[in-house]
Amino acid sequence: MIQKLEIDGVHMPVGDDLRRYVLKKIGRLDKYVPRRARDSVHAEVKLKEGKAKDKQIRTCEVIMHLPHEVLTLSETTINMYAAIDIVEEKLKKQLHKYKEMHADPKKRQRLLARLKHQEA
Repeated sequence: MIQKLEIDGVHMPVGDDLRRYVLKKIGRLDKYVPRRARDSVHAEVKLKEGKAKDKQIRTCEVIMHLPHEVLTLSETTINMYAAIDIVEEKLKKQLHKYKEMHADPKKRQRLLARLKHQEA
């Protein structure tokens, strides 16, 4: 479980059900972070509500502070729970890439060398 998780509502109250859902979905993503970096992970979840033309829209924005990187993801739908689910899937992919790059320094050097070789 991510220890430092802030949940804020913009133009809307965040109820207990929504708070528990965010903790369940976003809070458990620490398993995708390298072990030595788990203590320093900090996530901010901003749940926003607004209007676009004739319908209500809801936005879920997650800012995750990791060592050496900050991930920012956002999704807008008409259902807040769906927005949270989509952001969770996007975060899983980004954290998987982060873990590949930062978990093993030698592997990172090999990946960077391969990318430089492809560019040349």
